Amino acid sequence: MEKEKAQRYVASLEQVVRNTCVDLREAMIQFQGYSQRFTVGRTVPAGIVTDIRKAYKEIHDQLTKIKGINQLLESRYRPYYRRDSLRDKEIAEYGFLVRNLYARFESMLQAMEAKRALEGKEVDPGVVDVPVPSQWFRFRENEINLLRNLQGLYDLDYKIGPGAGIEQRKRVTENKLRSLSLFALSGEGRAMDNLQSGIRLREYDIQERCTKEELRGALTHLREISLAEAEGVIKRFRESSGVPRVKGLLFTIQSQEDLGKAILGSADNILKGMTNGEVKTIPI
Repeated sequence: MEKEKAQRYVASLEQVVRNTCVDLREAMIQFQGYSQRFTVGRTVPAGIVTDIRKAYKEIHDQLTKIKGINQLLESRYRPYYRRDSLRDKEIAEYGFLVRNLYARFESMLQAMEAKRALEGKEVDPGVVDVPVPSQWFRFRENEINLLRNLQGLYDLDYKIGPGAGIEQRKRVTENKLRSLSLFALSGEGRAMDNLQSGIRLREYDIQERCTKEELRGALTHLREISLAEAEGVIKRFRESSGVPRVKGLLFTIQSQEDLGKAILGSADNILKGMTNGEVKTIPI
């Protein structure tokens, strides 16, 4: 009798999971539709922000519900429960996708706010102007700093030492060939630990340890700089940290629109195809 009761209860829980998965699929379709509307170069109604957050919460609640039921089945009713590996894989993929899409959405909102603050614009509650998102950093603070540095590139200035003359200051200020270099350094975990601790960046530069094997950053160039000079900075990073076999990849950019280029999303694949110790620069 107890066995039959347990089997009926397990069957009812599995039905709840199946029904929730149906709702989850529908919510994901809706959420992806909202995300596609919230893209670069478009002006979208402010209500879309509320819609995206509401859809994300619904999906999060559904995933939490499914996870809780599965944990109960695994811990207390394992003899009567048979896992559906395909369904588990689908749910895991939904979880991964929705987290990435929502992180992208929040990053774009943060970048938009930073842009408005820099330009001194009043916020129009009726519309949302979506900026070009950074595809380089994972942490919002670094993405915002990258956008801020890029948008204010010609307002930045070197802090020239007290011995520098007026002509040197004038050359720095009038030079309009300024840019940013996005860099990715890849190698074995311990080498990357040494590299990260040994890198010394300037005030306007950024670094982020995005994985155990990869470190990313942005270098701000307040004067014209050649590809060889940019690569030389990366080589000095490696030499000072004692990790010459770490790979180095650079992208040179000069505008906010460059951040939306698809090639930035290919950095990991490009690094995989490079040999140990190689340094490569790709102008965008």
